[in-house]
Amino acid sequence: MARDYYDVLGISRSADQDEIKRAYRRLARKYHPDVNKDAGAEETFKEINRAYEVLSEPEVRARYDRFGEAGVGGAAGAGYQDFGDVGSIADIFESFFGGGFAGGAGQAGGRRRSPTRGDDLRLDLKLEFKEAVFGGDKEIKISHLESCASCKGSGAKPGTRPTSCGTCGGSGQVRRATRTPFGSFTQVSACPTCEGSGEVIQDRCDTCSGSGQVQETKKLKISVPAGVDNGTRLRVSGEGDAGLRAGPAGDLYVYLFVSEDPAFKRDGINILSDLRLSYLQAILGCKLTIETVDGPIEFDVPAGTQPGTVLTLENHGVPRLGNPVSRGDHLIKVQVNIPTRLKPEERELIEKLAEMRGEQVNRGGIEGFLGGLFRG
Repeated sequence: MARDYYDVLGISRSADQDEIKRAYRRLARKYHPDVNKDAGAEETFKEINRAYEVLSEPEVRARYDRFGEAGVGGAAGAGYQDFGDVGSIADIFESFFGGGFAGGAGQAGGRRRSPTRGDDLRLDLKLEFKEAVFGGDKEIKISHLESCASCKGSGAKPGTRPTSCGTCGGSGQVRRATRTPFGSFTQVSACPTCEGSGEVIQDRCDTCSGSGQVQETKKLKISVPAGVDNGTRLRVSGEGDAGLRAGPAGDLYVYLFVSEDPAFKRDGINILSDLRLSYLQAILGCKLTIETVDGPIEFDVPAGTQPGTVLTLENHGVPRLGNPVSRGDHLIKVQVNIPTRLKPEERELIEKLAEMRGEQVNRGGIEGFLGGLFRG
């Protein structure tokens, strides 16, 4: 009588698919006839594969859990002959491992997986407001995977090389025949022994533990163009993770986030700010020093400037991204401060002015009169 398939793989009946796969991979490496010449290793290997064949298929596993081996019929064990075009045990292993189990490495042609491009990486970078306006060089620090210098990315200890996987014969793929009510079919998947690489590393590199890659932290200097804004993405070619098997490195994508400024806001390529004037400055006009992103400049405020007026400083805005010679404007919105308390002599002068203009005002109140000045 066949052993319980959960016992064969050394797992509990509640094991998930990942646990089943890990258990199978571990035991397949241990008992594969290419690496284990002990008596009985081949039979154990066959039994491991029978167990994996049933438990790795959810529907087949469900029938096995309910009815035992009788519920899976030709899906495992003595029922292999029911697979139709799969006959002898050698044919079964050809179907599973793409090259037989006894010398398949020499028969399958040894196809290796091609070089694989490394993963792209993302870095979020915060900029001050003026850094986003004018751009410049920024130094950043990244952590990424680089090819191991000790083994040149092979994963094998210096002086050794990976060998062809005996399970898949170097193809990187295994085929499994499965019987369904509608007939039998063959499923192709990555080899669980070599994880699809077609190679097995016997002596792993001590530096990278066989991965062929090491995690490194490095500093980079990147150029931020003038005119960038929140969400602008910069691509730094070749600074992502290193590729496998001499594949090209991925790219680094830097996403920019701009800090708010207490004095300036941005509207496209224009810069916005507020200017507070006294009512006398607004009435009579004045010359003021105004802060801009380029530094302080002298600016003439015309007489009679109304609250809410927008004054324009041309070509003092944000450089157009990709064309820094072209800039937006600095738009200044005027806010007029109207006093709520006056000295007696100030009140007297304003009341005389109101009389000269024929304004109707409340004695002791100036808000309406000043409002009339700005409206007229």
